[in-house]
Amino acid sequence: MDSAAIYPATRRSFWSKLFGTSPSRPAYSRKASAGLSEKLAEQIELLTEELYRTDDADLSMKSATDTLREQSAGVKLAGGVPGTPIQAETAAERTSTQAERQEIEERSKRSKVDGIHRHVIDYQDLFRELVKLSDGDAYLFLDDLYHIRRADQAKVLDYFHRVAKDHGLWMKVGTIRHRTRWYVHGDPPLGMKLGDDCDEIDLDLTLEKYSLTKEFLVKILTNFADAANVSPISSFLSSGALDRLVLGSGGVARDFLSIFRRSVTVARERGGGHRGEKVGAEDVNVAAGEYDSTKREEFKRDTIEEDEITLEAEFQRLNESCLIKNNTNCFILNKELRGKEVDLIHELVDLKLIHLVRSRVTVSGRPGSIFEAYMLDLSQYAGARMRRRLNWIEFWKHPESLRKATLIYSPAGSDP
Repeated sequence: MDSAAIYPATRRSFWSKLFGTSPSRPAYSRKASAGLSEKLAEQIELLTEELYRTDDADLSMKSATDTLREQSAGVKLAGGVPGTPIQAETAAERTSTQAERQEIEERSKRSKVDGIHRHVIDYQDLFRELVKLSDGDAYLFLDDLYHIRRADQAKVLDYFHRVAKDHGLWMKVGTIRHRTRWYVHGDPPLGMKLGDDCDEIDLDLTLEKYSLTKEFLVKILTNFADAANVSPISSFLSSGALDRLVLGSGGVARDFLSIFRRSVTVARERGGGHRGEKVGAEDVNVAAGEYDSTKREEFKRDTIEEDEITLEAEFQRLNESCLIKNNTNCFILNKELRGKEVDLIHELVDLKLIHLVRSRVTVSGRPGSIFEAYMLDLSQYAGARMRRRLNWIEFWKHPESLRKATLIYSPAGSDP
């Protein structure tokens, strides 16, 4: 059999088919790759063994030293009168050996953290070899950092930063902004400073830049429509439905596509009727309401029990303030406010249960005060729970509709 058929990656046609061109650099050294692979496997095995050991266990180590000491008896000479022969008295030679044993016992506790700190140089060497082998930079991805206890997050970042720094290694850390502790000031400080040691990249578009977000999401949906030969999207989606999809997703592409898929199912189930066969805004409302269960599951997965209780309580207060007290989908918050409840609102934004729609809003009658405007997630008032006569604020069309003092939300316990 042709060896090229077994290893298609060595054929130029393989690369041309996937990427439209063949590799410009030569293949990696097989010997060096095999050697690096063995070292990686060895370190993985050591880490696996360390993982299953009991942490904080009592350890003792004894060391013994034996000392040998020899004693011997020689010849005894008897002195005589000068001129006379010397008389020698010979005693039997005797040798004795004595052994002394000294034992030292050291007690300590096993620490997995100390164990991995002792291997920092080993890991640096591995990445250095990887960079040399590939003749390029290496990349380390740490996802879902917020699942680690907040008190430990800066320590984790600090450790990997020590491994990566000055060794041709780039780090990408995926996390939720307001549920992450990047840096702890101390002696020595721990973690990484945003702007100094690392840069922040916001991967999600928001409703604040509504036009840009809508353009991006439409482009994604258009690409799918082209692949399915059902273009243009206006042939199956009304303009009102498109805006409602953007709102329902909060700018998150995954949510946009998930709600769209559910909307198509809803439109098919109603079977046309007076609203026609296109997916309409009402279909999106129903789909967004059904998507609430998915958001709730993600909410529970992304929070610990203690945080879940406090976040849920603050979210309910926001719902009551907007939907019951003001009968609207938006609220505004003074930017100068500080406190636990304000932090909870920012975390709810990260969890996509509320959405920032304007970062700077002024209110008539409140000179000198700057507010931020937020929108409750569409799932809270759409679908089967759609509130009748809701004062729907279309902030992307009429930004002045956010400048009402009645929309101001004042969290309990916040400090101006």
